[in-house]
Amino acid sequence: MFWRYEVTGVDTITLHFGDAIDIALTERIQRAAQALSHRLGPRLIDMVPSYTTLLLRYNLLEDDLASLVADITDALATLPEVATNAAKGGVVEIPVYYDPSTGPDLDAVAARAGLSREQVIQKHSAEEYYVFAIGFAPGFAYLGEVPAELATPRLATPRARVPAGTLGIADTQTAIYPLQSPGGWNLIGRTPLTLFDPGRGQPSLLQAGQRVRFRPIGREEYLALGGQL
Repeated sequence: MFWRYEVTGVDTITLHFGDAIDIALTERIQRAAQALSHRLGPRLIDMVPSYTTLLLRYNLLEDDLASLVADITDALATLPEVATNAAKGGVVEIPVYYDPSTGPDLDAVAARAGLSREQVIQKHSAEEYYVFAIGFAPGFAYLGEVPAELATPRLATPRARVPAGTLGIADTQTAIYPLQSPGGWNLIGRTPLTLFDPGRGQPSLLQAGQRVRFRPIGREEYLALGGQL
């Protein structure tokens, strides 16, 4: 497996595995993360996988860079290039209430694509999305890719407040805001599920490498599942 490292902080290094964003590369990074977690264990304080990189944070007081890189090299030397398991478990299904009351940009996305609201919902929910990375906020999963006709640029002026659970589109990606925060994505619906809960054993519902499918639901089911309007 080809990779190179870059010192990106006093106690962090970033492993670079490529330049182009694609599922195969992301899966290689996931396999590398698993191998390094097994090999280095508590020597690693944190690992953050992204589209093409893997950031490692280590204990500067108890470890040194040369030893760490040597062990990383050993751990990755025998890692296969071909995935033996393309995804983590099954497909994660997320119910979504697609509606202007929960997704105020739904009709604008439809108008831009020359589609009806119902066609946007059908096309968006028909796809199986891949979790490329977690970032921006805890539990914020970057999913791709939306059908070409639904690709929509980010808003020129971000909103100051986007409710937790809101589903959006930005360019070719789609994502759910796990927490209330500012945001510039085009909002098309909302899920009643909690995407991030620090009290859970695994706080983030979604992890890099998983696959996701959205299931359209009506207003009554959305409210019955605890959704807020």
